[in-house]
Amino acid sequence: MAKFRKRPVVIEADRYQENKFVRGMCNEVSCLRFNQNPHVHTIHNGQIVNLEAGDWVIAEPDGEHFYPCKPDIFEATYEAVEE
Repeated sequence: MAKFRKRPVVIEADRYQENKFVRGMCNEVSCLRFNQNPHVHTIHNGQIVNLEAGDWVIAEPDGEHFYPCKPDIFEATYEAVEE
């Protein structure tokens, strides 16, 4: 089996807190009526993933789709970029 290293990539992410809208989170009225929980629609089969306070919402490389990430996975995978 071959080995690979993940390329260093700079991502954009916002941390979801209760009652706070973050970029990538569904905020359409029809969607909120159907699913009362804060959530994101992923690029993968239009899957709906509910958010919990503290989850990170990460932009896909296309900048139009998003996915959630649990805080412990985020901290193990990403580090802050100094601007």
